[in-house]
Amino acid sequence: MAFRTRIRVRFGDEDHARIVYYPRLFHFFHVAFEDFFNEQGHPYRHVIDVERVGWPAVHVEADFEQAVRFGDELDVDVWVARVGRSSATFAYRARRAGETQDVARARVTVACIDMETFAPRPIPDAYRELFAQHGTQPIDAR
Repeated sequence: MAFRTRIRVRFGDEDHARIVYYPRLFHFFHVAFEDFFNEQGHPYRHVIDVERVGWPAVHVEADFEQAVRFGDELDVDVWVARVGRSSATFAYRARRAGETQDVARARVTVACIDMETFAPRPIPDAYRELFAQHGTQPIDAR
């Protein structure tokens, strides 16, 4: 089952054309990634600073379907598309709140690293279990 969070588009997210500048959508996806951990009992700050487990992005792909503007509220769905030994691929879908048309989709592969050495490490069991709970792609996702 996908995890969902809501993000409000702020004035500073727009560019001169008065649409959200595309790198901000990647920021929104990362906010959803943090919320994914935070809202399920794994505060992201604790994961990084105390458990010393990092999740840097190592591959990103995205499709931008519609312009997003200041004042929009986006529902961002997150699910885990793939889990490897020391990496996982998160899939994202953003839609305006209450609508069914995607405004953007992305897949972000993250490596699991030791924050002391920045070396890859196996994904801890607690996160494998969390990822397994959200490993089903929504039926209507592309």
